[in-house]
Amino acid sequence: MSRVMADRSGEMEIFVTAVREGSLSAAARRLDLTPSAVSRTVARIEARLGVRLIMRTTRRLVLTPEGDSYLRAAQRILADIAEVEGELADQGAPRGRLRVSAALAHGRLSVVPLLGDFVARYPNILVDLSLSDMLEDVAGGRADVAIRFGPLADSALTARKLGVTGRSIVASPAYLARAGTPEVPEDLHRHNCLNFNFRRAEPVWPFRRDGRDYALPVGGNIEANNGETLVQLALAGVGVVRVGSFHVEPLVAEGRLVPLLEPFNPRDREDIHALFVGGPTMPARVRVFVDFLVERLAARPPAPASTIR
Repeated sequence: MSRVMADRSGEMEIFVTAVREGSLSAAARRLDLTPSAVSRTVARIEARLGVRLIMRTTRRLVLTPEGDSYLRAAQRILADIAEVEGELADQGAPRGRLRVSAALAHGRLSVVPLLGDFVARYPNILVDLSLSDMLEDVAGGRADVAIRFGPLADSALTARKLGVTGRSIVASPAYLARAGTPEVPEDLHRHNCLNFNFRRAEPVWPFRRDGRDYALPVGGNIEANNGETLVQLALAGVGVVRVGSFHVEPLVAEGRLVPLLEPFNPRDREDIHALFVGGPTMPARVRVFVDFLVERLAARPPAPASTIR
């Protein structure tokens, strides 16, 4: 029975890795197996269950409803195994791979500079850092700790506050010389407003006038999946952007970007949290990393909601 269960958990790991990596060949590379071995494993699971779990297309793997159910169950089982083994392994010094997800700019500016001190303090932890403004799934096992901005979604995850940040609208002096400086928010209808491409609804920017908050639809000819790219486009004179103040404070101080529409800035702030799976079996490497982030980041003064005073 133990051999059978070991084989089943191994099959689950192969299946979960194939879905996470997006292809059987990528899973084979990740697990140091042959693509045929991965394919046979998936086929064996499907044959045993009598259902199709994955639809194979030319570009990616697509889960069937049964495959999605199996994936969720396999992730829970593997997470339970990892927690038990991690709890035992972490009874001494924290160790093991720590998968951290953070927004591109905030990670580069605020998290990366801290990692040298962290790994010096905990040399047995391997930090696996992913910087992207696209969200990684902590509950689904794709990250151990994720640093998120804005309101928290209802979930079983534990959150610890790391700070707050504001947002600013900026453009380059060259762009403003060519296109003019907007004096009121409605002037943005005549400007190239660059946005994030992962917003599902029509892009809108918030403003405040006469004590009333409202949202103004804006549009432009370039969208990007991270704030750093938008800032670079603004520096190149392509258009107007609205990004976290931490992105642009040094550039505004240097005169390379100009804050816009400050009298209408709603001074909205976003909380910054570390999200992780908590509980008594939380691996020590996760606990010490979150404690370290709180120690280093939560004590900092908040980034202003405006870059001009």
